[in-house]
Amino acid sequence: MTHRIVLPRLMETGAGAVQQVPALLKTLGCKKPLLITDPIMVQLGHAARLQDILGSAGISSDVFADTMAEPTEDSLLPAVEQVKAGDFDALIALGGGSAIDSAKAIAILGAYGGQMADYKVPRILDEAGLPVIAIPTTAGTGSEATRVTIITDAKTDEKMLCMGLGFMPVAAVIDYELSMTAPARVTADTGIDALTHGIEAYVSQKANPFSDRQALAAIELIAPNLRRVYHEPDNKPAREAMMLGATLAGVAFSNASVALVHGMSRPIGAHFHVPHGLSNAMLLPAITEWSIPAAQQRYATCARTMGIASASDSDASANAKLLAELKALNDELKVPTPAGFGIKEADFFGKLELMSEQALASGSPGNNPRVPTAAEIVTLYETVWNQS
Repeated sequence: MTHRIVLPRLMETGAGAVQQVPALLKTLGCKKPLLITDPIMVQLGHAARLQDILGSAGISSDVFADTMAEPTEDSLLPAVEQVKAGDFDALIALGGGSAIDSAKAIAILGAYGGQMADYKVPRILDEAGLPVIAIPTTAGTGSEATRVTIITDAKTDEKMLCMGLGFMPVAAVIDYELSMTAPARVTADTGIDALTHGIEAYVSQKANPFSDRQALAAIELIAPNLRRVYHEPDNKPAREAMMLGATLAGVAFSNASVALVHGMSRPIGAHFHVPHGLSNAMLLPAITEWSIPAAQQRYATCARTMGIASASDSDASANAKLLAELKALNDELKVPTPAGFGIKEADFFGKLELMSEQALASGSPGNNPRVPTAAEIVTLYETVWNQS
């Protein structure tokens, strides 16, 4: 059996890597980029700094700064029109996963038109759009190294999963210093998202020897540092480890796929506007507990790699420690239950059947070591609610 591995063409890593963006553009033969970012990056000065770096190298750039935390197709249309009206030859995505996901979608819609629903799974889009240089400012989604984007259909509240070579950035700039300004809540949510990527990639039915090594390396970096960056935001070694771990986790799941946690997480985010990493965190302990019987050895390896179980622990003992750690992590990082987030019980339970259908339609639950039925997904949602 062979496995096709897909990666960005270029990756620039380390403190100050953002200074190398002009050189990356030159290498790629691009001269006029459009910067895709969000209001927070403008407020923090990151967008202006990047434009200054580009300007000092003689590169003119324009900015679209209105990406949303949970991007919808409608939110992207002004940028798509800006791309079509200009003569841009590259997009630079600066921000968290939402800004990067937005840029990926804009690159395709700007090149080929249509609607995002035209590009969602099961279609696999391998045609190239405008080249995207992704610069993450959070250690979380790994979107800078994935062939995936998630865009919400505002009419149906469906988070559309779109995949293919066309969504892979041509270059990624991994500069952990950009994550130093992330607040504690964002740091926690994106960090748990990255940890979930590593675990799900490793237990996925599509796992392979390459993705396994990236997933375990990601877990080893993230697990001991997630609490540190939450409590010590200025801890540079911990921030660097988290940023690298998040990218490796992105590489892992992009080449192995995520599984049930993500499948169930997306509908919660779409219907109740829960940040993606936070909805993953709400689900991770319960879904892991339900899935362990089908992949005991793999989950135990995750626990040992996290440093919470030793080689002398049996798989059963390691998995018990894994579940205890996931619950303790949620407690320490103040992850709320769905009720604690403010979701009304009647609204949550009224959408269980629809959320279950949308989770299955994404395809991710089918990669889980234990594949659920629609009814089992409903029960799992009820379990997560009742844990409150």
